[in-house]
Amino acid sequence: MKKYILIVCALIFALPLITQAVCPVCTIAVCGAVGLSRWLKIDDSITGLWIGGLTVSIAVWTISWLKRKKWRFPGMPIITFIAYYLIVILTLYFAKFLGQTANCFLGLDKLLWGIILGSILFAAGAVFYNYLKKKNDDKAYFPFQKVVMPILPLLILSLVLYLLTK
Repeated sequence: MKKYILIVCALIFALPLITQAVCPVCTIAVCGAVGLSRWLKIDDSITGLWIGGLTVSIAVWTISWLKRKKWRFPGMPIITFIAYYLIVILTLYFAKFLGQTANCFLGLDKLLWGIILGSILFAAGAVFYNYLKKKNDDKAYFPFQKVVMPILPLLILSLVLYLLTK
């Protein structure tokens, strides 16, 4: 388990360097999806995707808010990401959602797998949105593109995992 927590921490250190601000609508959409997936008893790997996306979204949102308030301190993005991931992962671990040997895929807890993949995919979607926007003279290609780009990878992988685990 310690080895996997170290892997998650390594990913956490990389995320603040590649992500940009994410809008509140994305955060609300991800939050709603997390609640819905748990209520519908969907596989933990899918729930983890949305928890990972939500964690990235909230951390980026917090960093943007801190910058607007001019509250800056050394290592702010990294410390913010670490704090949010520690809160999420430790809460899930102590609530006995993480660490169940019967709920593993390739030796790693399905929920943790989902959190890692969801974090990476959500961040990649946000980065890709910013890249496309820069290529288009700082304009979105379509309405709500800023919302769609980070959420779409989570939706696609959720469908794939659903089909694999049903």
